[in-house]
Amino acid sequence: MTQVAQGRPAGDGETARLPMLADLVSDGDVVVLSGAGLSTESGIPDYRGETGRLRRADPMTYQRFTGSAAARRRYWARSHLGWRHIAGARPNAGHRAVAALQRRGLLAGIITQNVDGLQQAAGADGVIELHGALDRVVCLDCGDRTARERLEERLEAANPGWAERVAATAVNPDGDAVIGDADVEAFRTVDCERCGGPLKPDVIFFGENVPPARVRECYALTERAGALLVLGSSLAVLSGYRFVRHAAGLGIPVAIVNRGPTRGDEHALVKMDAPLGATLEQLLAELGP
Repeated sequence: MTQVAQGRPAGDGETARLPMLADLVSDGDVVVLSGAGLSTESGIPDYRGETGRLRRADPMTYQRFTGSAAARRRYWARSHLGWRHIAGARPNAGHRAVAALQRRGLLAGIITQNVDGLQQAAGADGVIELHGALDRVVCLDCGDRTARERLEERLEAANPGWAERVAATAVNPDGDAVIGDADVEAFRTVDCERCGGPLKPDVIFFGENVPPARVRECYALTERAGALLVLGSSLAVLSGYRFVRHAAGLGIPVAIVNRGPTRGDEHALVKMDAPLGATLEQLLAELGP
């Protein structure tokens, strides 16, 4: 899959902040909190764009998914078509730079709000997937977890030729492709192979709570941090913003690199409104070998 252009490096005003960011990172024990903006250069759109407004007016919610078989069919039809786009994406310069920071021993940990697995594909270890991952599927009844590839094989078998007949007009960060009602109606879903229950991607939908144990793990990691580095997140939802607020409350410095304003800007010691890939490559150069 061809990656989209990484954009120009940060302008002079933003570049002037690089030494401050490098000083913060060079002290080590940095916790990275990444969002959808880190994956846009891999061809996966973010949820909100630079304005902070949702690109999609009607995202799938946990309540609708669990309460309606029709909603689940619509989701799986769209997700089945969008999955090949997500599965074909490759890590970009930003993902690789984060992995490089980890290899240099500068990171205490990585928390990602993304569900695309690209940070791990870039070579990072021990990534906490705050919102889960699209490459896993969970049964809502028995809790059995299986690989997404197995589900895709079953959906292909249940819908021969369907994907080739359908054209998507857009793909969202969760792999949800936009298709017509008639194509949804023609789609057949499959259920859990173990118990016959309904299947859900192993991700956190809008309106769904992050598992408490995962939240506690992220809080504990944040409390051990020398600094918190936010990459590509508007911090519009509490699930990520709470760790920024917690770090700031403890006097832990916060740095943010993102296109556009974020909810956490008031807490940031350093804020750069700049493209992620080019800026993180510049950061690596500033830090030296």
